[in-house]
Amino acid sequence: MTRRDFLNLFSCLAVGAVAGCGYRIGGPYDPEVRSVHVPIFTSDLFRRNINIELTEAVQKEIRARTPFQISSAEHADTVLIGHVVEVRKDVLGETAFDDPRQLQLGIGVEVLWEENHTGQLLARHQVPIDAPTRQLLMQANFAPEVGQSLATAKHEAITRLARRIVDLMEMPW
Repeated sequence: MTRRDFLNLFSCLAVGAVAGCGYRIGGPYDPEVRSVHVPIFTSDLFRRNINIELTEAVQKEIRARTPFQISSAEHADTVLIGHVVEVRKDVLGETAFDDPRQLQLGIGVEVLWEENHTGQLLARHQVPIDAPTRQLLMQANFAPEVGQSLATAKHEAITRLARRIVDLMEMPW
């Protein structure tokens, strides 16, 4: 057996072992998708600017963690559409005088990711706030007594929700 034959055999075995075990070379994102358009998420709620803040957070996560470029609607390979379905603030605990001691902010969204030119659906997740599976529901607790506010809870919930949305853009195992 010559050295060239040995290298050919070794490379075939290595490729076969990697392909057979389900491993993949490269990142967890589809290499055919190069750009994504993220229009401003819609919302029918009376919570001011939460959809704009969530859109900006998702765009920031895409730039930071994925190989995708944020692009205009005409030039993008895919479109990520989001709709804020519910924002809820619940009281978890009260003082003896019925003042809220600890609160919880919940944000529920619907997300649709599709190819721009063909309209083929790449991912769809609809999770209202009361759904048993809470994949796209993010909650953040805050306690006004210790200096936390609705603004800090909203920022935390939006940041974590944006991370979750970008996680959904990964290729399935």
